[in-house]
Amino acid sequence: MQKKPLVYFRTGNSCRSQIADGFLKALGSDKYEVRSAGLEAHGLNPRAVQVMNETGVDISKNTSDVIDPDILNRADYVITLCGHADEHCPVISSKNVTKWHWGFDDPAKATGTEEEIMGQFRTVRDSIKGRIEQFIREGK
Repeated sequence: MQKKPLVYFRTGNSCRSQIADGFLKALGSDKYEVRSAGLEAHGLNPRAVQVMNETGVDISKNTSDVIDPDILNRADYVITLCGHADEHCPVISSKNVTKWHWGFDDPAKATGTEEEIMGQFRTVRDSIKGRIEQFIREGK
């Protein structure tokens, strides 16, 4: 059996990368091995869990992990989801890694009423889902 390409999402690992991880596992686990981690472990954002449940994707068992350099350097794709991660992530020593940056606003920083905050989470969730669907379709 041929090895599936490893996709490694990097950011704070509480929200956006968890959403991307959940969607790629739900929609493309037949094609890709999926991992996510961040510069620091911030815990799983409960609002991210809630908005993913609305789409039928359960990420409640996901964990917020710190980047593992060994996994990072054997990844086929490394995808950052916020500006800080793109600029400050550890150096990737493998020349076989394809690195992309998909910038999304951080819904965890949204302010306003609970309805407005959840609206921001849904907007980001839907944008990430669209980008994951494009990645599965086009491989980029």
